[in-house]
Amino acid sequence: MILIKEFEFDAAHNLVKYHGKCERLHGHTYKLIVKIEGEPGEEDMVFDFVELKRIVKAKVIDKLDHYYLNDIIEQPTAENIAKYVWNELVDEIKRDNCKLFEIEIWETKTSGLIYRG
Repeated sequence: MILIKEFEFDAAHNLVKYHGKCERLHGHTYKLIVKIEGEPGEEDMVFDFVELKRIVKAKVIDKLDHYYLNDIIEQPTAENIAKYVWNELVDEIKRDNCKLFEIEIWETKTSGLIYRG
């Protein structure tokens, strides 16, 4: 089974190693999708949605929402943001019955990235 939860956060960044309009300061309303793979545990759930929300808020949203991402992540491309999110969550989510499966990060409605560690 794959459990899925979506989040949003707003942040600004610029891509200093990129030559084009994205090297200028700009922002996005990012959509973050967290997927957990596993089987139902003692409570007949793969993972508690309330617990997942608390973890993602503390480990990711509170650290990135309304911040300048270049101060947190070197060259904050979608790829590097996804790696950052993965590293913040992988150990927090791991249980006997489940593990972090996939992170999706969307900069726009049509441009996103999937990361599986």
